[in-house]
Amino acid sequence: MLLLYVIVAFTPNILGFPRKIPIGGLFDGDEMIQKAFKLSVKAVNKNITTSEHAKGILLIAKTEKVNENAFLVANIACELLGNGVAGIFGPQDRSTVDHVQSTCDTLDIPHIAARWDPEPKRGNVNLYPHADTLSMVFQDLIKKFQWKEYAILYDDTNGLIRMNRLLKLPNMHTISAMVFHLGNGPDFRKIMQEVKRSGCKNLIIDCSYDILASVLEQAQQVGIMSGKHNVIVASLDLQTLDLKPYQYSGMNLTGIRLIDPESSTVRHILRALNWNLTDGSHLRVTSALAYDAVQLFASGYARLRDSVEGDLKRLSCNDTETWGHGFSLSNFMRNERIHGLSGTIKFDTNGFRSEFQLDIVNLGKKGLRKVGEWKTNVGIQWESEYKIPGVDEGKSLRDKHFIVLISLTDPYGMLKQSAAIRAGNDRFEGFAIDIIQEMSKILGFNYTFEVQSDNIYGSLNKTSGRWNGMLGKIIAHEADLAITDLTITAERESAVDFTTPFMNLGISVLYRQPTTAPPGLLSFLLPYSKEVWVHLIGAYIVVTSLLFLIGKLCPVEWTNPYPCIKEPEVLETPFTLADTPFLVIGALLKAPTGFAPAGVSTRALATAWWFFTLIIGSTYIANLAAALSTKSTVWPFKVAEDLAYQHKIKYGAKKGGSTLAFFKDAPHEPYEIMYNYMMNHADEVLMERNEDGLWKVQQENYAYIMESSSIEYIKQRVCNVTQVGGLLDAKGYGIAMRKDSPYRTELSGAILKLKENGMMHELQTRWWKEKRGGDKCSEKPQVKVEPLNFEDVGGVFLIMISGVTLSWFYAGWTFLWNIRNIAIKYNVPYKEEIKEELKFLIRCKSKKLVRRRKKSVETIGSR
Repeated sequence: MLLLYVIVAFTPNILGFPRKIPIGGLFDGDEMIQKAFKLSVKAVNKNITTSEHAKGILLIAKTEKVNENAFLVANIACELLGNGVAGIFGPQDRSTVDHVQSTCDTLDIPHIAARWDPEPKRGNVNLYPHADTLSMVFQDLIKKFQWKEYAILYDDTNGLIRMNRLLKLPNMHTISAMVFHLGNGPDFRKIMQEVKRSGCKNLIIDCSYDILASVLEQAQQVGIMSGKHNVIVASLDLQTLDLKPYQYSGMNLTGIRLIDPESSTVRHILRALNWNLTDGSHLRVTSALAYDAVQLFASGYARLRDSVEGDLKRLSCNDTETWGHGFSLSNFMRNERIHGLSGTIKFDTNGFRSEFQLDIVNLGKKGLRKVGEWKTNVGIQWESEYKIPGVDEGKSLRDKHFIVLISLTDPYGMLKQSAAIRAGNDRFEGFAIDIIQEMSKILGFNYTFEVQSDNIYGSLNKTSGRWNGMLGKIIAHEADLAITDLTITAERESAVDFTTPFMNLGISVLYRQPTTAPPGLLSFLLPYSKEVWVHLIGAYIVVTSLLFLIGKLCPVEWTNPYPCIKEPEVLETPFTLADTPFLVIGALLKAPTGFAPAGVSTRALATAWWFFTLIIGSTYIANLAAALSTKSTVWPFKVAEDLAYQHKIKYGAKKGGSTLAFFKDAPHEPYEIMYNYMMNHADEVLMERNEDGLWKVQQENYAYIMESSSIEYIKQRVCNVTQVGGLLDAKGYGIAMRKDSPYRTELSGAILKLKENGMMHELQTRWWKEKRGGDKCSEKPQVKVEPLNFEDVGGVFLIMISGVTLSWFYAGWTFLWNIRNIAIKYNVPYKEEIKEELKFLIRCKSKKLVRRRKKSVETIGSR
């Protein structure tokens, strides 16, 4: 019984997702990628990770080497799925990855990729920078260098796809481009001779990493990498090559890199794990992304485990059964923001990594050095000391004057509450007003605010092709800038430029404050989990049984019931079948029972049990007090998707807004259901203004879907509403300006400075939590009291089991030793005496006769 209890006690009950998660990896050649994958798994398991959410996750890597045979790769992927993996990473080869992706989509298992993909799929999670966004950096470099002609050297169609934007730049008058196919190699000199004869001095080289070193070497031999030439190398792995032969050539060689070897994150990861690399400059992008992919998966999986209940499944490619959590896990990964070897990893609303940062590097006599940065929505920002030869940096914004459009929308732009008559810019206050004011201090420009009277931000008339509202005025040169809660969308960016977002947000749900549940009839069970209660009952049964047996075995526990009689005929023990359970439960409940064991074995057992009950009782009382003082909240729904599958709560959004458009375009089934519901009940659930939605939330059983920033503003002032669930997407508010505005980089740089020095956070705090009734509804977060699990009190059980084990062995030894003494004293066979004692124990009597004669049958009896 004791052995059985020990096994049960220390075998954890697996409820929900397991702590150990198997993941599959398919690798097709580069051993460094596989090594990075395994090192990342090791880092997660040892909590060497920059993601707080990934801590406490244990991964089991199941890796397979594959070739270019798509059929075999598909079979290997099916074997991994049959082993119950929660995600599959790789492979890199384009000819096989589509089969793996299709299989994972069918069985609802996340597929994580780390490869350049010209046609990215929304179904998988790809950490490689988005192909179309990545091509923007070359377009920006061409514009900054002010090249009027350039030649593109490429080796396959992938290079043309990456250079797509550059191929669209040329026109009849200002810019011309030439394209040269390098051929199959290994000799590329013939085509390079043609480049030389063309007389073009500006070159862009886009070829695979495998031939890049050879291409550069042959280009130098031919003479197109001299001091007269400007070269851009498109590979993200340029820094891993040996560039010493070109350091003194005098040419202007520019490259880009995703991995910053000087980054503290890169240094920490390389130092903590056995990479066998001298520094981060030798780490290729594909290996770094393989490492980051595992970190992102672990962080997303932790979010999934904390949000829903479920388990892993062994799936078959020949069956229709799916996992059911793959889509949710992929969404959790896309909503994560972590810092890895490849920088900050975050995804846009379409699930692509379109927001990232690249270092611009230039080759000098001391090797590659960083001369600038390129950021999505910001563009290129050069280091202060770097000057582009022969390029005019243009005029600064100092003393420029801008017409800035605003809308009277709380808290972005508002009229000042004042009895005095005010004029000009002094009439306005708000978050957007303060942002422009702080930016003007940094850049030195002047401005005049103009109010958009109709509060229309701007939408495209499909028939006329014209934009209305704020954006229409900017396009028509009636204003220079527009700032309010203006969402950056792809459609708007086709007409105007935006700065980097000054606020990041997403869509969420506004609902009334949830009710609190009254304490249940069995609330006294709250301090411990079900697992602990089961173990506690098991411990009670085991200790009671052993104390009863040990009390019978221990000679000292048999005492004379009549002290006046020196030679009693009968001995008694307090450890009876009726009294022993009472004695044990009395100790647990801290009730006086007069329990005083005499033997060493029974005292050892009692001491272990008393210590156990002391700790268990103390923790129970402490946790019970906390549990009863904390009221549990009853949420009618936890995430927005829950609304799609219920009919009690009505829900809607702003009519014609970007939030409603999000549901219209979303491919996720619950969102499609929600959109159809809202359109079918448009008159009832779609609101003209956010104020109408707030009123309906307060008065009816209604959930209003809107931007999280507005919800946060409302929460600070209206105390009976709150935000339910997380963000459904990720987007940002930016400052709009005319297309190809020369001031975009400077304005975006000023926003970044405001963020870095904390001013943006200070302004947001001022207008959300301080001004105009802010912080009215602030409340301290309620501490959630979790029931103690077995892991929390396992040590107490271990000490108790140790005492039980010690007392059991000691009782057995004293029992046998006592029988030996009786056998010698009364000249009785040892085995026969043991049999008689065991027969007595089986009868469970509390009294036994004292031996008088030297006959074995009469020595022990009971009455």
